[in-house]
Amino acid sequence: MLCYPLGMPASTVKLEATLLRDIRAAKPPGQTLAAFVRDAVERELRRRKLRAAAEQYRAFLDEHPEELEDLERWEVAPLASAPKRTRS
Repeated sequence: MLCYPLGMPASTVKLEATLLRDIRAAKPPGQTLAAFVRDAVERELRRRKLRAAAEQYRAFLDEHPEELEDLERWEVAPLASAPKRTRS
């Protein structure tokens, strides 16, 4: 009997024979088919979320040019050297 952690429902995904063969050939020898597919799906979902976040941030910068100006100043700031101290 298979035992899954709480909140992790068992599921079945149907794959064409050629796709299944390609996946089996691509996965590392020590990794299960389920783990390989799960990792691939998680990577793709993360990639999509990051792309959406980047698009939202780009839209934010388009609407707030002052933020972009601050970022440009930050890019050229001499962060490797210690800040100059002023005498009190």
